[in-house]
Amino acid sequence: MNRFILHCDLDSFFASVEIRDNPVYKGKPVIIGADPKEGKGRGVVSTCSYEARKFGLHSGMPISQAFKRCPHGIYLRPNFEKYHRASNEVMKIIKSYSPLFQQVSIDEAYLDMIDICSKYGEVRNIIETLKNEIYMKIGITISVGCAHTKSLAKIASDYNKPNGITILKPESFKEVLKNMDITRIPGIGKKTKVNYYKKGIRKIGDILNTPLNKMIRKFGKSGEWAWKISNGLDSREVKEFEGERKSISKERTFLEDTDDFKGIITKLENINNNIHEKIIKHNIFYRTVTLKIRFEGYETYTRSRSVPYPIQDKKKVMKIILQLYKEFSNSGKKIRLVGIKLSNLEIKISSKQSDLMKYASI
Repeated sequence: MNRFILHCDLDSFFASVEIRDNPVYKGKPVIIGADPKEGKGRGVVSTCSYEARKFGLHSGMPISQAFKRCPHGIYLRPNFEKYHRASNEVMKIIKSYSPLFQQVSIDEAYLDMIDICSKYGEVRNIIETLKNEIYMKIGITISVGCAHTKSLAKIASDYNKPNGITILKPESFKEVLKNMDITRIPGIGKKTKVNYYKKGIRKIGDILNTPLNKMIRKFGKSGEWAWKISNGLDSREVKEFEGERKSISKERTFLEDTDDFKGIITKLENINNNIHEKIIKHNIFYRTVTLKIRFEGYETYTRSRSVPYPIQDKKKVMKIILQLYKEFSNSGKKIRLVGIKLSNLEIKISSKQSDLMKYASI
């Protein structure tokens, strides 16, 4: 089964927020950081717009050096309260697209779409929807990479910045990576690369052409990490919370908005069957069934119904889903997404509690 992990990376985040709030800055080099004091200031650049990067500016550069390279730039002190507010708004949107969400910084997050997408066409459609929603509601752009591992997804998100989409498929990602500099691999920076360069490893393709035992012999654990990342063997999961899972859900987005009743019900039946494969395998029972519907225009609704005792019955679930769906059957609107969530979970008495914990990490 293909995995669809997304890395969502806001484009020059601090600068983008300032440009959003001050449209006169658009198209100009905007630098967020310390006061340059006409080239005599101390401190560094926090971030800068892509127009500023054309002059060689980058995060971490001394502000005095930045001023010498770009004296006509717009230099602003950071407003972290505003940036955190914007970040929270963006992350709330991103998180709504998958229950498997992990925020890793103020401007980066991962999503695992394994329970939501089954085809790359669906993935691209969701990414475009996500990007549009963030731009329309928050007013800033985001680049998104998709791959079957977290590390490859991160590499992908940086490939077509700004405002880009890059999907790396398992059968072709090596061809895309081979000509990239090794610094594209998370964990290999400007200092670390020197040692790799000295030993003939400059491109990711050089790593792909080197046996694992040789990489370990030359570079130790760092070499093993780089080799595994390059070969798509990163097994890290996307997860934010440790502990017992509260619910099990799956969603599917239609390639085109639809009002075809038969097609909608078929999609819901497929989701229900997929959920119950795991439910039965791990002896999990549930009491609450929730239907999720997202109409064209991103208008989203959920409706739930609980039963008096824990069940494990996909026919019963489908009957409840059909009853909940009746509320929306005469809306006259086309549907973009449908989903099913089962909650109030319980383990069968004969099963060990560890089974649920094990399932929570799947």
